[in-house]
Amino acid sequence: MMETVTLASVALLLCLLVLLGSGVWIALSLLSAAVVIFAWFTPIAPGSILSSTMWDASWNWALTALPLFIWMGEILMRSGLSTNLFRGLSPWVGWLPGGLLHVNIVGCGVMAAVSGSSAVTCATVGRMTIPELRRGGYDRSMMVGSLAGAGTFGLLIPPSIIMIVYGVVAQQSVARLFVAGIVPGMLLILLFSGYIALWSWLNPDRQGDPVPRATFGEKIRASKDLLPVVGLIVAIIGSIYQGFATPTEAASIGIVGAILLAALNGTLSRAMFMDSLLSATRISCMISFIIATAACLSIAVGFADIPRVAAAWVEEMELSPVALIAVLTVFFLILGCFLEGISILVLSSSVVLPMVEAAGIDLIWFGIFAVIVIECAQITPPVGFNLIVLKSMTGRGIGEIARDTLPFLGLLLLSIVVFIAFPGLVTFLPDLMYR
Repeated sequence: MMETVTLASVALLLCLLVLLGSGVWIALSLLSAAVVIFAWFTPIAPGSILSSTMWDASWNWALTALPLFIWMGEILMRSGLSTNLFRGLSPWVGWLPGGLLHVNIVGCGVMAAVSGSSAVTCATVGRMTIPELRRGGYDRSMMVGSLAGAGTFGLLIPPSIIMIVYGVVAQQSVARLFVAGIVPGMLLILLFSGYIALWSWLNPDRQGDPVPRATFGEKIRASKDLLPVVGLIVAIIGSIYQGFATPTEAASIGIVGAILLAALNGTLSRAMFMDSLLSATRISCMISFIIATAACLSIAVGFADIPRVAAAWVEEMELSPVALIAVLTVFFLILGCFLEGISILVLSSSVVLPMVEAAGIDLIWFGIFAVIVIECAQITPPVGFNLIVLKSMTGRGIGEIARDTLPFLGLLLLSIVVFIAFPGLVTFLPDLMYR
């Protein structure tokens, strides 16, 4: 029996390596691997069980929030949010040590709540801040590194697309995951801004031109187009936290609010509406296809007994929860060198989640941990998507950008240590919400 499971595991890895390495679509690679496992290592015919599994995975109610949040973000990004970002945030953060570099951090935090995507957050904020920071004489390494690092907030700060995916594959409440991401997201913003302030204090000759202090009235006037968007995001998360709306209902409210904001600032048109709708449809179909085929792979490895054997292996090793988290951190970082975030999550879930449950780790806490580690994967070469985005925007090499981003990668890993030491930082808001 053990030999069969070992052979099945090796066949699964080889199949995925060959298919993904040859450029086959991720969803088709997962489905093909599931067929191979069923055909060679189980006595069950794959046809009927795979079709029913794909059907069940495709109409999961939690998935209805996915296209709605994506559409909301598409509308807001086409309504002029990016053009208002730098102008609206500069007066608020320009007086801090490090000056306008903090716009990268806070701007990515705002855009993360809109886009739910790391690469989109990085690209959108970078288009606005890089020219302004260059004109201000800011250090190029810190400019690029802070943007790449803060771009990863797109995965963590709710509403997050990858949290919806994790909620579906791990069968956890999406609302609780959203709320669990609030404190870690704010803590990471403070960590990144604190590091920039410390670096600027140690390197006063490299922090760019000083920014004059603005009065409160000037700050409000500069932010008049940005504050309604922030208010909409706060209302969405607040309605979920207070129990007034489910994530799907909150996303529907968000779409109505986004359309109203676009109409008020004069950017709403039939062409913009249709472009945002079609873009959201394409992205949602891609993610849903991956989730459905990942469910097929999970069923296949379940029938091949791989998760049970893996969980028993972890128990025999007598790894502590902390040691298991350390091993999984390295595992996710290695995967992140070759795959993007959602692929990492769905590929590993069928084997990793039973191991985590066997170790007694809270799955809501683990979801936030997994998202942060996948954030790290967005800024590790050779397939760090934020690095690729910044390479196209700045013309610098991937290795050079990765070196500039190393301090912020270290801060992300430091945050994992903090959340291991103080798990309540992740779980107390979801627990309070349901209390």
